[in-house]
Amino acid sequence: MIVYNPKDWLSTSIYLHTFKIFKRLLPYLIISILFSWGIAYWELEYLKLSDKSWLKNINIVHNLLGFVLSLLLVFRTNTAYDRWWEARKQWGALTNTSRILAIKMQAYLDPEDKVNRSFYRKSISLFAETLAEYLKSDYTRFMLDETAHPELKELDDKKHGPNQVAALIFKKTNKLYQEGKLSGEQLITLNKELNAFTEITGACERIKNTPIPLGYSSFIKTFIILYTATLPIGYVFSLGYFVIAAVPFVFYVLAALEMIGESIEEPFGTDSDDLPIDKMAANIKKHSQEILLP
Repeated sequence: MIVYNPKDWLSTSIYLHTFKIFKRLLPYLIISILFSWGIAYWELEYLKLSDKSWLKNINIVHNLLGFVLSLLLVFRTNTAYDRWWEARKQWGALTNTSRILAIKMQAYLDPEDKVNRSFYRKSISLFAETLAEYLKSDYTRFMLDETAHPELKELDDKKHGPNQVAALIFKKTNKLYQEGKLSGEQLITLNKELNAFTEITGACERIKNTPIPLGYSSFIKTFIILYTATLPIGYVFSLGYFVIAAVPFVFYVLAALEMIGESIEEPFGTDSDDLPIDKMAANIKKHSQEILLP
């Protein structure tokens, strides 16, 4: 994710023109320019249509459909941003949950219990790192000291990583209760944070694995193409050859909005608009280590 100053118009405008969306749209813009030129030449030079041609009135249809298209695009971008913001809230909840769990274990565990305190220092951050890796690539590697914590040998990188780490933390916490190092009341107070790990994982999986329905996305793209492709037919009477510039510009605006929605609706990737979950995981690791002093 790119950190920028939203009040700096110059840098954000330059970023828009160097953005990968423009590069992806460039071939389609060239096609739009050539197509608009062909329609203008065909109507003005070959057919030699006058301003009285009935084709001039097709602009009325574009005016009506333009309002419908704008509503669809607004709904599309709002829906995509809702998914992005929901993902951000889930990782904010994970940050708070990790801190609270670390604070509680810092208070509950004996200051001389180096092994168990080390386990929670590492396992809390491990969950965040594992979830980040899982959401980005569905592949998880576990990076803990197996010598000091032999229970970590049970982790299988071919299975669901976050579930394994959450189960490991819960198992360890329950074992501390059975050994008398945690009281029943303390175990109950820890239950909310322990459950939150799995709940946050499920919410992130819901966002990642539930894309916008294909029919809806396909309809918007088809609508944009047909709308812009028919623009020069009617507007050539009032704009002339200027449709060669006007129609590609309209197509760029509409298509860019759709592609921005596509970009932000998947917040767990590596694009510039995606959430910086690696940095969030690193912050969780830093904070848990600060709280759970060795």
